[in-house]
Amino acid sequence: MSQELTAEQIQQALQGISVPPQPQIMVDLQFEQYMPDPDLETIAKLIAQDPGLSGALLKLVNSPYYGLTNKIASIQRAVNLLGSRSIINLINAQSIKGEMSDATIVTLNRFWDTAQDVAMTCLTLAKRIGSQAVDEAYALGLFHDCGVPLMLKRFPDYMDTLEQAYANAGSEQRVVDTENRVFNTNHAVVGYYTAKSWRLPEHVSAAIANHHNALAVFSDESARNTQLKNLLAILKMAEHICSSCRVLGNQSVDHEWNTVGHLVLDYVGLSEYDFENLKQTIREMGAH
Repeated sequence: MSQELTAEQIQQALQGISVPPQPQIMVDLQFEQYMPDPDLETIAKLIAQDPGLSGALLKLVNSPYYGLTNKIASIQRAVNLLGSRSIINLINAQSIKGEMSDATIVTLNRFWDTAQDVAMTCLTLAKRIGSQAVDEAYALGLFHDCGVPLMLKRFPDYMDTLEQAYANAGSEQRVVDTENRVFNTNHAVVGYYTAKSWRLPEHVSAAIANHHNALAVFSDESARNTQLKNLLAILKMAEHICSSCRVLGNQSVDHEWNTVGHLVLDYVGLSEYDFENLKQTIREMGAH
């Protein structure tokens, strides 16, 4: 059965796992963002100094989701289109990559692509369903699994355990329960502390902490935790649409969705048929 970790266990478990610091460019950008009138020109100049960030920004703005007729090559135009919040999410994602060794980055190539796919799918679903701020849904999609590369950096055999965790997932056992048993911590806990250290909104951090606890969250039919439920509903649908179980857990069957999917669809008021149509539409948009 599922087991919660105590604060002391969490503290012990985080020893040896370095949460990536926010890079200096992030500090400068946040300073600019908190000005009464953020200057997008200053933001564009800061980004242009970082080749990795510039490339990631242009890749995002030229993705099928933005549906631009002509590709954009100008950092300034990309910044104007995306706005400062989306850019801050992007920089945080890049800083996790910066912490990794080349070998780890290669191992996780599909992971990075899937994180981006899930983020864009969350954004699309948030627009369709209308229950959640779009930029928060995007941030959750991008960062919900940010603990995975940090766990892999700390525990070289982590991906084997994660595969086992996805294989065993169901109503009696969460993905994170297998991780807790082997490592005394899990990627959701590590992700939560990373999100907190980056000052992501508290409810986004809470959704990261609970993203493999959806059965308990949606089994509670009271009016509590509406914001958490809204975010998790979007994320769980997006993970299923993007086949996260295949990329992270090497599973052809999404055991977690089979356990919580009906509760999620009930919560957002979608029939199985409507969701299948929505899934097809999103996949045809070119992310997968």
